[in-house]
Amino acid sequence: MRRILVIGAGLIGSRHVDAVRRHPGCVLAGVVDADPARRDDAAPFFRDLFDVDVAVDGAIIATPTGLHHAQGAHCAARGWHMLIEKPVATTEEQALDLAQVAARANVRCLVGHHRRYHPAVDVLREVIDSGAIGDPVSSTLMWSVRKPDDYFGTLWRQSEGSPVMINLVHDIDLLRFVLGEITDICGFGADHQRAGGRVESGAVALRFASGACGTISFADTAPSPWGFEAATGENPNIATSGQDMWWITGTKGAVSFPSLTLWTGARDWSQAPRADRLPAQSAVPLDAQLGHFIDVIDGRSAPVISLDDARHTLKTTRRIEALLAADIKTGRVVHVV
Repeated sequence: MRRILVIGAGLIGSRHVDAVRRHPGCVLAGVVDADPARRDDAAPFFRDLFDVDVAVDGAIIATPTGLHHAQGAHCAARGWHMLIEKPVATTEEQALDLAQVAARANVRCLVGHHRRYHPAVDVLREVIDSGAIGDPVSSTLMWSVRKPDDYFGTLWRQSEGSPVMINLVHDIDLLRFVLGEITDICGFGADHQRAGGRVESGAVALRFASGACGTISFADTAPSPWGFEAATGENPNIATSGQDMWWITGTKGAVSFPSLTLWTGARDWSQAPRADRLPAQSAVPLDAQLGHFIDVIDGRSAPVISLDDARHTLKTTRRIEALLAADIKTGRVVHVV
Protein backbone atom coordinates (compact mmCIF):
# COMPACT_ATOMS: atom_id res chain seq x y z
CA MET A 1 0.00 0.00 0.00
CA ARG A 2 1.66 3.19 -1.19
CA ARG A 3 1.23 6.25 1.02
CA ILE A 4 0.07 9.21 -1.09
CA LEU A 5 0.13 12.83 0.07
CA VAL A 6 -2.18 15.30 -1.75
CA ILE A 7 -0.89 18.86 -1.82
CA GLY A 8 -3.72 21.27 -2.57
CA ALA A 9 -7.38 20.37 -1.96
CA GLY A 10 -9.15 22.65 -4.42
CA LEU A 11 -11.25 21.67 -7.44
CA ILE A 12 -8.78 19.12 -8.83
CA GLY A 13 -7.02 18.30 -5.55
CA SER A 14 -10.26 17.16 -3.92
CA ARG A 15 -10.83 14.81 -6.84
CA HIS A 16 -7.32 13.39 -6.34
CA VAL A 17 -8.17 12.81 -2.67
CA ASP A 18 -11.27 10.85 -3.71
CA ALA A 19 -9.24 8.84 -6.23
CA VAL A 20 -6.66 7.89 -3.59
CA ARG A 21 -9.41 6.74 -1.27
CA ARG A 22 -10.94 4.56 -4.00
CA HIS A 23 -7.73 2.92 -5.15
CA PRO A 24 -6.91 -0.44 -3.56
CA GLY A 25 -3.17 0.04 -3.99
CA CYS A 26 -2.67 3.14 -1.85
CA VAL A 27 -3.74 5.04 1.25
CA LEU A 28 -4.14 8.75 1.88
CA ALA A 29 -1.07 9.76 3.89
CA GLY A 30 -2.35 13.30 4.39
CA VAL A 31 -3.65 16.49 2.83
CA VAL A 32 -1.81 19.82 2.63
CA ASP A 33 -3.78 23.04 2.12
CA ALA A 34 -3.55 26.58 3.43
CA ASP A 35 -7.33 26.72 3.91
CA PRO A 36 -8.40 24.95 7.15
CA ALA A 37 -11.93 24.65 5.74
CA ARG A 38 -10.55 21.95 3.45
CA ARG A 39 -9.47 19.80 6.39
CA ASP A 40 -10.05 16.09 5.91
CA ASP A 41 -10.87 14.44 9.22
CA ALA A 42 -10.10 11.01 7.77
CA ALA A 43 -6.41 11.82 7.19
CA PRO A 44 -3.72 14.04 8.72
CA PHE A 45 -4.10 17.68 7.67
CA PHE A 46 -1.25 20.15 7.31
CA ARG A 47 -1.43 23.90 6.66
CA ASP A 48 2.12 23.94 5.26
CA LEU A 49 4.21 21.46 3.31
CA PHE A 50 7.08 21.91 5.76
CA ASP A 51 4.83 20.63 8.57
CA VAL A 52 4.32 17.17 7.03
CA ASP A 53 5.62 14.65 9.54
CA VAL A 54 4.16 11.39 8.23
CA ALA A 55 5.67 8.72 5.98
CA VAL A 56 5.08 9.47 2.27
CA ASP A 57 5.87 7.41 -0.83
CA GLY A 58 4.40 9.75 -3.44
CA ALA A 59 3.03 13.27 -3.51
CA ILE A 60 0.35 14.68 -5.81
CA ILE A 61 0.95 18.41 -6.35
CA ALA A 62 -2.43 19.98 -7.17
CA THR A 63 -1.75 23.61 -6.25
CA PRO A 64 -1.70 26.72 -8.48
CA THR A 65 0.99 26.46 -11.17
CA GLY A 66 3.17 29.13 -9.62
CA LEU A 67 3.84 26.85 -6.64
CA HIS A 68 4.79 23.71 -8.57
CA HIS A 69 8.52 24.39 -8.91
CA ALA A 70 9.19 25.17 -5.25
CA GLN A 71 6.93 22.41 -3.97
CA GLY A 72 8.39 19.93 -6.44
CA ALA A 73 11.91 20.75 -5.25
CA HIS A 74 10.78 20.26 -1.64
CA CYS A 75 9.26 16.87 -2.46
CA ALA A 76 12.41 15.79 -4.29
CA ALA A 77 14.56 16.80 -1.31
CA ARG A 78 12.43 14.53 0.88
CA GLY A 79 12.65 11.63 -1.57
CA TRP A 80 8.97 11.67 -2.52
CA HIS A 81 8.04 10.59 -6.03
CA MET A 82 5.70 13.10 -7.66
CA LEU A 83 2.57 13.44 -9.74
CA ILE A 84 2.50 17.13 -10.72
CA GLU A 85 -0.69 18.66 -12.07
CA LYS A 86 -0.52 20.46 -15.39
CA PRO A 87 0.95 22.85 -16.37
CA VAL A 88 4.10 21.32 -14.95
CA ALA A 89 5.54 24.74 -14.04
CA THR A 90 5.22 28.43 -14.83
CA THR A 91 8.15 28.55 -17.26
CA GLU A 92 10.19 26.15 -19.36
CA GLU A 93 13.25 27.03 -17.28
CA GLN A 94 11.47 25.95 -14.10
CA ALA A 95 10.35 22.71 -15.72
CA LEU A 96 13.90 21.95 -16.87
CA ASP A 97 15.33 22.76 -13.44
CA LEU A 98 12.75 20.58 -11.74
CA ALA A 99 13.69 17.67 -14.01
CA GLN A 100 17.34 18.11 -13.03
CA VAL A 101 16.50 18.35 -9.32
CA ALA A 102 14.38 15.19 -9.51
CA ALA A 103 17.09 13.30 -11.41
CA ARG A 104 19.72 14.19 -8.80
CA ALA A 105 17.39 13.02 -6.03
CA ASN A 106 16.55 9.80 -7.93
CA VAL A 107 12.88 10.74 -7.71
CA ARG A 108 10.43 9.60 -10.40
CA CYS A 109 7.94 12.14 -11.76
CA LEU A 110 4.69 11.98 -13.70
CA VAL A 111 2.79 15.02 -15.00
CA GLY A 112 -0.99 15.11 -14.73
CA HIS A 113 -2.18 15.45 -18.30
CA HIS A 114 -4.80 12.91 -17.32
CA ARG A 115 -6.74 12.99 -20.60
CA ARG A 116 -4.17 10.66 -22.11
CA TYR A 117 -5.68 7.96 -19.88
CA HIS A 118 -9.03 8.02 -21.66
CA PRO A 119 -9.29 4.73 -23.62
CA ALA A 120 -11.02 6.67 -26.43
CA VAL A 121 -7.88 8.82 -26.81
CA ASP A 122 -5.82 5.67 -27.34
CA VAL A 123 -8.28 4.52 -30.02
CA LEU A 124 -8.12 7.93 -31.72
CA ARG A 125 -4.34 7.81 -31.78
CA GLU A 126 -4.42 4.29 -33.21
CA VAL A 127 -6.76 5.49 -35.98
CA ILE A 128 -4.29 8.23 -36.92
CA ASP A 129 -1.17 6.05 -36.63
CA SER A 130 -2.74 3.17 -38.60
CA GLY A 131 -3.46 5.34 -41.62
CA ALA A 132 -7.19 4.60 -41.46
CA ILE A 133 -7.93 8.17 -42.58
CA GLY A 134 -4.76 8.48 -44.66
CA ASP A 135 -2.38 11.37 -44.05
CA PRO A 136 -3.87 13.87 -41.56
CA VAL A 137 -4.82 17.11 -43.27
CA SER A 138 -6.82 19.20 -40.81
CA SER A 139 -7.87 19.31 -37.17
CA THR A 140 -10.74 21.36 -35.73
CA LEU A 141 -11.15 21.54 -31.95
CA MET A 142 -13.64 23.49 -29.82
CA TRP A 143 -13.77 24.26 -26.10
CA SER A 144 -16.49 26.62 -24.90
CA VAL A 145 -18.03 26.92 -21.43
CA ARG A 146 -19.16 29.73 -19.18
CA LYS A 147 -17.31 29.61 -15.90
CA PRO A 148 -19.36 30.81 -12.92
CA ASP A 149 -18.42 34.23 -11.57
CA ASP A 150 -17.33 32.81 -8.20
CA TYR A 151 -14.68 30.75 -10.03
CA PHE A 152 -12.69 33.99 -10.18
CA GLY A 153 -13.08 34.68 -6.47
CA THR A 154 -9.55 33.52 -5.67
CA LEU A 155 -6.87 36.14 -6.18
CA TRP A 156 -4.61 34.06 -8.42
CA ARG A 157 -7.44 33.39 -10.89
CA GLN A 158 -8.25 37.10 -11.07
CA SER A 159 -4.80 37.76 -12.52
CA GLU A 160 -3.81 34.37 -13.97
CA GLY A 161 -7.19 32.83 -14.81
CA SER A 162 -6.76 32.61 -18.58
CA PRO A 163 -8.34 29.43 -19.96
CA VAL A 164 -5.27 28.95 -22.17
CA MET A 165 -2.95 27.91 -19.35
CA ILE A 166 -5.67 26.35 -17.17
CA ASN A 167 -7.83 24.53 -19.73
CA LEU A 168 -6.42 24.58 -23.27
CA VAL A 169 -3.13 23.16 -22.01
CA HIS A 170 -5.00 19.81 -21.86
CA ASP A 171 -6.17 20.11 -25.47
CA ILE A 172 -2.75 21.21 -26.68
CA ASP A 173 -1.21 18.18 -25.00
CA LEU A 174 -3.71 15.92 -26.78
CA LEU A 175 -3.02 17.62 -30.12
CA ARG A 176 0.70 16.88 -29.65
CA PHE A 177 -0.03 13.34 -28.45
CA VAL A 178 -2.29 12.44 -31.40
CA LEU A 179 -0.99 14.57 -34.30
CA GLY A 180 2.64 15.34 -33.41
CA GLU A 181 4.62 18.47 -32.72
CA ILE A 182 3.21 21.92 -33.43
CA THR A 183 5.63 24.09 -35.41
CA ASP A 184 3.75 27.32 -36.23
CA ILE A 185 1.05 29.28 -34.41
CA CYS A 186 -1.03 32.36 -35.16
CA GLY A 187 -4.23 33.70 -33.68
CA PHE A 188 -6.03 36.39 -31.76
CA GLY A 189 -7.73 36.73 -28.39
CA ALA A 190 -10.43 38.72 -26.65
CA ASP A 191 -11.26 39.96 -23.14
CA HIS A 192 -14.36 42.02 -23.89
CA GLN A 193 -16.89 40.12 -21.73
CA ARG A 194 -15.37 40.17 -18.24
CA ALA A 195 -12.81 42.84 -19.15
CA GLY A 196 -10.36 41.42 -16.64
CA GLY A 197 -7.28 42.11 -18.72
CA ARG A 198 -6.66 38.42 -19.38
CA VAL A 199 -7.38 36.23 -22.39
CA GLU A 200 -10.89 34.79 -22.04
CA SER A 201 -11.69 33.69 -25.61
CA GLY A 202 -9.97 33.41 -28.95
CA ALA A 203 -9.09 31.49 -32.07
CA VAL A 204 -5.78 29.84 -32.89
CA ALA A 205 -4.42 28.41 -36.14
CA LEU A 206 -1.72 25.73 -35.97
CA ARG A 207 0.64 23.92 -38.31
CA PHE A 208 2.06 20.54 -37.38
CA ALA A 209 5.45 19.11 -38.33
CA SER A 210 3.62 16.64 -40.59
CA GLY A 211 2.21 19.52 -42.65
CA ALA A 212 -1.32 19.17 -41.28
CA CYS A 213 -3.06 22.35 -40.14
CA GLY A 214 -5.50 22.85 -37.29
CA THR A 215 -7.66 25.33 -35.43
CA ILE A 216 -8.75 25.83 -31.83
CA SER A 217 -11.79 27.94 -30.92
CA PHE A 218 -12.25 28.58 -27.20
CA ALA A 219 -14.09 30.68 -24.61
CA ASP A 220 -14.77 30.58 -20.88
CA THR A 221 -17.61 33.11 -21.29
CA ALA A 222 -19.97 31.15 -23.56
CA PRO A 223 -22.05 28.11 -22.46
CA SER A 224 -22.10 25.38 -25.09
CA PRO A 225 -22.19 21.58 -25.46
CA TRP A 226 -18.72 21.57 -27.08
CA GLY A 227 -15.65 20.86 -25.01
CA PHE A 228 -13.69 17.84 -23.82
CA GLU A 229 -15.22 17.75 -20.33
CA ALA A 230 -18.79 18.16 -21.61
CA ALA A 231 -18.21 15.61 -24.35
CA THR A 232 -16.73 12.90 -22.14
CA GLY A 233 -18.44 13.65 -18.82
CA GLU A 234 -15.09 13.42 -17.03
CA ASN A 235 -15.51 16.49 -14.80
CA PRO A 236 -18.33 16.46 -12.22
CA ASN A 237 -18.33 20.28 -12.20
CA ILE A 238 -19.22 20.49 -15.92
CA ALA A 239 -22.51 19.21 -17.32
CA THR A 240 -22.25 16.31 -19.76
CA SER A 241 -23.47 16.82 -23.34
CA GLY A 242 -21.97 13.83 -25.15
CA GLN A 243 -21.35 16.02 -28.21
CA ASP A 244 -18.25 15.70 -30.38
CA MET A 245 -15.75 18.54 -30.03
CA TRP A 246 -12.80 17.45 -32.20
CA TRP A 247 -12.79 16.60 -35.89
CA ILE A 248 -9.77 15.34 -37.87
CA THR A 249 -9.71 14.89 -41.63
CA GLY A 250 -7.24 12.93 -43.75
CA THR A 251 -6.60 11.98 -47.35
CA LYS A 252 -8.75 8.83 -47.01
CA GLY A 253 -11.42 9.85 -44.50
CA ALA A 254 -12.16 11.57 -41.21
CA VAL A 255 -12.82 10.88 -37.55
CA SER A 256 -14.69 12.77 -34.83
CA PHE A 257 -14.08 12.60 -31.08
CA PRO A 258 -15.15 11.38 -28.56
CA SER A 259 -17.85 9.46 -30.45
CA LEU A 260 -15.05 7.86 -32.52
CA THR A 261 -17.15 8.09 -35.65
CA LEU A 262 -14.90 7.01 -38.52
CA TRP A 263 -15.84 8.28 -42.00
CA THR A 264 -14.29 6.32 -44.89
CA GLY A 265 -15.02 4.87 -48.33
CA ALA A 266 -15.37 8.04 -50.42
CA ARG A 267 -13.00 8.46 -53.36
CA ASP A 268 -13.91 12.12 -53.87
CA TRP A 269 -16.86 14.50 -53.40
CA SER A 270 -19.06 12.47 -55.72
CA GLN A 271 -19.35 9.75 -53.07
CA ALA A 272 -20.79 9.84 -49.57
CA PRO A 273 -18.41 8.46 -46.91
CA ARG A 274 -19.57 5.58 -44.71
CA ALA A 275 -19.83 6.12 -40.96
CA ASP A 276 -18.66 3.50 -38.46
CA ARG A 277 -18.55 3.86 -34.67
CA LEU A 278 -15.37 2.48 -33.14
CA PRO A 279 -15.57 0.84 -29.71
CA ALA A 280 -13.63 2.06 -26.69
CA GLN A 281 -13.58 0.83 -23.13
CA SER A 282 -14.68 3.08 -20.30
CA ALA A 283 -12.41 4.23 -17.48
CA VAL A 284 -12.11 6.99 -14.91
CA PRO A 285 -8.99 8.88 -16.09
CA LEU A 286 -7.88 10.10 -12.66
CA ASP A 287 -8.16 6.55 -11.31
CA ALA A 288 -6.16 5.16 -14.24
CA GLN A 289 -3.57 7.91 -13.82
CA LEU A 290 -3.23 7.12 -10.10
CA GLY A 291 -2.72 3.43 -10.87
CA HIS A 292 -0.01 4.38 -13.34
CA PHE A 293 1.58 6.70 -10.75
CA ILE A 294 1.82 3.78 -8.33
CA ASP A 295 3.52 1.74 -11.05
CA VAL A 296 5.93 4.66 -11.64
CA ILE A 297 6.67 4.84 -7.90
CA ASP A 298 7.41 1.11 -7.86
CA GLY A 299 9.59 1.35 -10.97
CA ARG A 300 7.32 -0.97 -12.95
CA SER A 301 6.54 1.63 -15.61
CA ALA A 302 8.07 4.72 -17.20
CA PRO A 303 5.93 7.88 -16.98
CA VAL A 304 3.40 8.25 -19.77
CA ILE A 305 3.93 12.02 -19.49
CA SER A 306 7.46 12.81 -18.37
CA LEU A 307 8.70 16.19 -17.18
CA ASP A 308 10.40 16.66 -20.54
CA ASP A 309 7.26 15.80 -22.51
CA ALA A 310 5.19 18.13 -20.34
CA ARG A 311 7.78 20.88 -20.84
CA HIS A 312 7.13 20.78 -24.59
CA THR A 313 3.38 21.11 -24.00
CA LEU A 314 4.10 24.02 -21.64
CA LYS A 315 6.30 25.69 -24.26
CA THR A 316 3.58 25.54 -26.92
CA THR A 317 0.86 26.66 -24.51
CA ARG A 318 2.89 29.63 -23.31
CA ARG A 319 3.52 30.66 -26.92
CA ILE A 320 -0.22 30.69 -27.55
CA GLU A 321 -0.93 32.58 -24.32
CA ALA A 322 1.72 35.19 -25.14
CA LEU A 323 0.58 35.87 -28.67
CA LEU A 324 -3.11 36.15 -27.70
CA ALA A 325 -2.28 38.44 -24.78
CA ALA A 326 -0.21 40.59 -27.14
CA ASP A 327 -3.12 40.72 -29.57
CA ILE A 328 -5.43 41.98 -26.81
CA LYS A 329 -2.99 44.76 -25.95
CA THR A 330 -2.13 45.81 -29.50
CA GLY A 331 -5.20 44.80 -31.51
CA ARG A 332 -2.96 43.26 -34.13
CA VAL A 333 -2.87 39.62 -35.15
CA VAL A 334 0.46 38.07 -34.20
CA HIS A 335 2.20 35.17 -35.93
CA VAL A 336 4.72 33.08 -34.03
CA VAL A 337 7.14 30.83 -35.95
